[in-house]
Amino acid sequence: METKHLLIAAAMLGLISCGSNEKKESSLQYVKVGTAQRAEAQYNLSYPGRTKPSEDINVSFRVSGPILKMYVNEGDHVRKGQIIAQMDPRDYETQLSATTAEYEQIKSDAERIEALYKEGNTTASNYDKARYGLEQITAKLNNSKHQLADTKLYAPIDGYIESRMHDAGETVGAGMPIVSIFGSGATEVEINITASDYTKKDKFGSFYCTFDLFPDRKFPLELVRINQDANANQLYNVRLRMKDGNETGITPGMTTMVYINMKGSESEPIIIPTTAVFNDNDQTFVYIYKDKSGTVEKRAVTLKHLRTDGYCEISNGLKENETIVTAGVHEIENGQKVKALPSISKTNVGGLL
Repeated sequence: METKHLLIAAAMLGLISCGSNEKKESSLQYVKVGTAQRAEAQYNLSYPGRTKPSEDINVSFRVSGPILKMYVNEGDHVRKGQIIAQMDPRDYETQLSATTAEYEQIKSDAERIEALYKEGNTTASNYDKARYGLEQITAKLNNSKHQLADTKLYAPIDGYIESRMHDAGETVGAGMPIVSIFGSGATEVEINITASDYTKKDKFGSFYCTFDLFPDRKFPLELVRINQDANANQLYNVRLRMKDGNETGITPGMTTMVYINMKGSESEPIIIPTTAVFNDNDQTFVYIYKDKSGTVEKRAVTLKHLRTDGYCEISNGLKENETIVTAGVHEIENGQKVKALPSISKTNVGGLL
């Protein structure tokens, strides 16, 4: 009986302890946190864009003639080296046969003259003519072989058939596009920026884009190039490459919104929200949030300037990318354990909390 009472008492103490822990957890002060950044890094540039294939190629025959057969349709996936179309080869087969016969005759004559020259029975001029004639017919024979081989059209890259311009039976000229292929590599994004933003290109930091199809995701981008010449609308073309777009079904032709995070320089002041600073005994302080411990540290800073956009400039006491408490500073004290609010959630519309 005594053992039973001890077990009941232990269980009650455990429940009391759990309740105490739950109460302690629920009593944590919630605060909003943010990152101290340089002035330029406080804002983004945003531009509408469109996804593009990394490679977009028009494929054409190098010879002229009627198309005998088309092996692909729009939307087909092709591998590099796969046959796309076949031109009627009969004219080029005839040409090769005639050139081969001519080559055999000139080669035989050249070998005979070379033998006579070695024996001293012909002139050096005749020998040179025979040698040059053989070189010319050899080049002509190789060209005929190449032309016959060029009656077959192969895919130059892995990708998809975007459009098919001609059908079997049509006669096409050399260089006329037969199909267009876009590569199956990493998808790229194209935007056009204004001249004023082009002058800030050295301060471009990171890039990402969003899609209406994936409202909760940000897709990181890497810069491919920025054109140095403005177009007719005085805009500068920027090309960016998606790092993981191919895995999520993003294809060329989709509209997107591209964001450019600006990077600050060492000469620019640290900018934080004015709600992050508070006064104590005529001195300005902020709270540094320690992510590992979940506690805050009170730190003195030097306030340089109060701006009209809800931010203030700090000249001393803060480093770039340090995490600070941006709301709730009057409800906490140095060393207190707090809980950071998520930046934005579906229930925190507009990030007002």
